[in-house]
Amino acid sequence: MLKIGITGNIGSGKTTASKMFEVLGIPVFYADTAAKEIMIADAVLVADIKRTFGNEAYFADGSLNRKHIANIVFNDDKELARLNALTHPAVFRAFDAWVAGIKNAPYVIKEAALLFESTSYKMCDYSILVTAPLDMRIARVTKRDKITRAEVEAREAKQLTEAKKRELADYVIENDESRLLIPQVLDLHEQFLQLATAPPNPPR
Repeated sequence: MLKIGITGNIGSGKTTASKMFEVLGIPVFYADTAAKEIMIADAVLVADIKRTFGNEAYFADGSLNRKHIANIVFNDDKELARLNALTHPAVFRAFDAWVAGIKNAPYVIKEAALLFESTSYKMCDYSILVTAPLDMRIARVTKRDKITRAEVEAREAKQLTEAKKRELADYVIENDESRLLIPQVLDLHEQFLQLATAPPNPPR
């Protein structure tokens, strides 16, 4: 079963593209959603977070004190790196377990904002970058999340540039409104179906 990673910087439309693959019957693992769940459900990760960021990282009912965590990591890249170093391996394990439970799918999609930053693209056979011009992405996010341009730019600064991601990606979906999204997804879907059914390369 092929594993396809899909990513894009904030406002690119990677989730929209992922949902189109879902409509086509392809299972999609949403890494960011999984991370939020794992930070509550994974006992080892919870213990690591408490040890690193204090017991106040969690409320008495076991829910995550997101404000406490955000106050620590938002403006401190070292602290953010510490949090990512704890959560990324847990998400990797969750993805592997999820894939193991998938039956009769030609390929699966892993949607992750930090696909390249976390190096999880190395766990995938191919990777897709969904891209759009910065001003367009900022306009989308300020409208969607009701935040300022400066806040969007701050989030953007914490990710690799689109130029760097283009170098790393195997495929690119242009979501700049000059090309329709659905035909691009359908084209990749057909390519992945062919790759999934192709006989393996003989050993050299």
